[in-house]
Amino acid sequence: MIKILKYFVIIFFILSSNSISDILKPNIKIEAYQVVKIQLKSLMENDNPTKDRGIEQTWEFAHPNNKKFTGPLDKFQIMLKGKSYSMLLNHKDHKIKEVFLSDKVATFEVIILDTEKKYYKFKWQVEKYNKEGPLKDCWLTTAVSQPVAIGSSI
Repeated sequence: MIKILKYFVIIFFILSSNSISDILKPNIKIEAYQVVKIQLKSLMENDNPTKDRGIEQTWEFAHPNNKKFTGPLDKFQIMLKGKSYSMLLNHKDHKIKEVFLSDKVATFEVIILDTEKKYYKFKWQVEKYNKEGPLKDCWLTTAVSQPVAIGSSI
């Protein structure tokens, strides 16, 4: 019995380690809060396992209407590395607070602690995609506000 349990634990870790490096794709099982969490965790570890992998993961959960304004991916990378959003990259910590949730829209207050130990607040909105296709009923990011500086940790 213990041998079988060890076998399953080893298989679990092998499968888990492979899936960690894969880009997660939107699907209807991923809830609104989880989408924001996936994006923030990815941006927190932006260059792991490869350069700008966090930005790429974040892009994956961007709503197609949002991608029209922020894309393509290389333009999105430039935007995130610019002055307005660079504090999201490799940040130290984040907190997510649900502000509003309906069947179709969710809004969150996100607090970021950046690498310089400064806090920033964002409004992060996700919506369920309502058109036919593989993204139908998936939660996707439609808006992220400009950051508001709210102090430092020191």
